[in-house]
Amino acid sequence: MRVRTDAKRIWQAAISAVQPDSAVRRALENASLTERIHLVAIGKAAWSMANAAFEALGDTILDGVVITKYDHSRGQIGNLQIFEAGHPVPDENSYRATRAAMELVRPLGKDDTVLFLVSGGGSALFECPLIPEAEMADVTKQLLTCGADIVEMNTIRKRLSGVKGGRFAELASPAKVFSVVLSDIIGDPLDMIASGPAYPDGSTCEDAMRIAEKYDLRLSDSARSLLAQETPKTLSNVETQITGSVRELCAAAEKEAAQLGYTCQLLTDCLCCQAREAGSFLASIAKTYAGTEKSLAFLAGGETVVKLTGTGLGGRNQELALAAAPGIFGLKDTAVFSFGSDGTDGPTDAAGGIVDGETEGKLRALGIRTADVLQENDSYHALEKVGGLIVTGATGTNVNDLAMVLIRR
Repeated sequence: MRVRTDAKRIWQAAISAVQPDSAVRRALENASLTERIHLVAIGKAAWSMANAAFEALGDTILDGVVITKYDHSRGQIGNLQIFEAGHPVPDENSYRATRAAMELVRPLGKDDTVLFLVSGGGSALFECPLIPEAEMADVTKQLLTCGADIVEMNTIRKRLSGVKGGRFAELASPAKVFSVVLSDIIGDPLDMIASGPAYPDGSTCEDAMRIAEKYDLRLSDSARSLLAQETPKTLSNVETQITGSVRELCAAAEKEAAQLGYTCQLLTDCLCCQAREAGSFLASIAKTYAGTEKSLAFLAGGETVVKLTGTGLGGRNQELALAAAPGIFGLKDTAVFSFGSDGTDGPTDAAGGIVDGETEGKLRALGIRTADVLQENDSYHALEKVGGLIVTGATGTNVNDLAMVLIRR
């Protein structure tokens, strides 16, 4: 189907347009850096950001630590230490890598600059827990499965950490911290991206306690006491530049779709709801415009959430796509797809999923009920059986997700 070919061109063009290399170079052109530069890069895009910085600054970078997700490193960069670690749940490599970064900045003085490159995923990858490591992993898993959004998750995590919520910048003082941030959170809240290691925390203890009660989190007494301890509200040694966002992802996808002949409508770049609800909504839009005589594209950027009700395999983008399949069943030349710009969706090797007017019929022919699959949160295996997985591999960037409806005429 041509609509699937178009979809692939669109997501490839969108991902290509939000690579961090040029954004990092632009940020460094106007940066006020000392002669003594130490690099710390964290997140799913950490390797790409660090590589771009090293190409721009070369040997003026004295040393550095790069912490990224497993299989997201592309080799050695100068004399920098490269670590791969656990995501979305921190592991021993997360803690070991973070200790290396802390040891790097702790002895620095006022003539030093920490070039701090931040991208999404840093909350898990950059971690020094103030509670036992096993409990930190358990709290993270609870937050991932209870339906909390990313802001709520990070409000809790930064209070249980020795580096989040501005504490890393505090540790680096009196050295200057020049932070370049690739945004993966709707609205670009700098204190929430990677849980804000180098930005004053805008959330409060009351916020944290309310979230813990809202989701009935299982917390030890020591963890609860940490929620009551306030995080840094001012930092005098930090300068921050934000670069890249879901808006750029949407704009790039819209540009490519227009070149393919689609009339485009951006629905939102602030999508934030249950994944299956978003899928059902996009299917409703497709049904409304099924009788159109021209090719249409509807875009929704942001980040949905999944509340686990089963033990299957999948991610929010796969669940969104699968949830749209019943609604567009039988519609001609129509597709709904959703993908994560980082190339990973949940604990899978897929970036997302795509369905068309024939997907639901194929699933029924295999004896698969979409409602049952969604209840079991097993979208990966269902989509795999009908050619509905989007697999890009690690992309080197991370600026939220994009879901689209395509109607080809």
